This record gives sequence, C-alpha cells and structure tokens, in this order.
Amino acid sequence: MSTSSSATHRFFVYAPDKTEPGTLERRLSVREKHLVGAKVSHESGFIRIGGAVTTPDAITNPDAPKNMVGSTFLFEAESIDQVKKYIENDIYYTSGVWDPEKIVILPFFSAFPLP
Repeated sequence: MSTSSSATHRFFVYAPDKTEPGTLERRLSVREKHLVGAKVSHESGFIRIGGAVTTPDAITNPDAPKNMVGSTFLFEAESIDQVKKYIENDIYYTSGVWDPEKIVILPFFSAFPLP
C-alpha cells in the first residue's frame, strides 16, 4: 500500500480491444507511447501490474504471432474515478484500440500478498 496519508485501494481493470479490422495495427502503432506512460505509472506504484491479453494460441503454438486482444491491470489508487480517468486518457483508449463499452474497473482484494 502507499505511504501517503490518504487510503488507497486496489482496482482490477480489464480493457478488451475492439474487434473491428485494423485494431491490432492501431494498437501496435501507438504501443510505444502506451508503454512509456504505463512504465511511469508502474514506477510510481499507481500500476501494480499490467500487461497484454492474447489469444490462446500465444501459448499453444509458440510459432504463432502473439495477437494482443486487450489489456489488464491492477491499480493502487485512492478512488475508482482516479483509475477511470487514467484509462480514459491512455493512448489505447483515445486512439480507439480499447472498446470503451466493455472496459471493466472493479475493486480488488488480493487473497495473497502482492510481489
């Protein structure tokens, strides 16, 4: 948990990509910008963990391309609104990669200590 005087909570985020043609290409074209922002937020402790969600063939067929189909995160924040604002300002959201109608942001309580 954060050492600030305000209480922090953990939030799970699932941000699936849109399924329309060209979404993966759009994701790849802005990926570096997304990763730069995510790295800063991870280093500050705001993003505890995050990464891409892929199709199952990414592990069942190691030679297949890793087709990213969304993102998932675990945030540590003071409010769900703080997380929502971050998601809505991410380049994947603003460039039309993530499907805003399907994004899930929920409080998360870990059964085990986080690394």
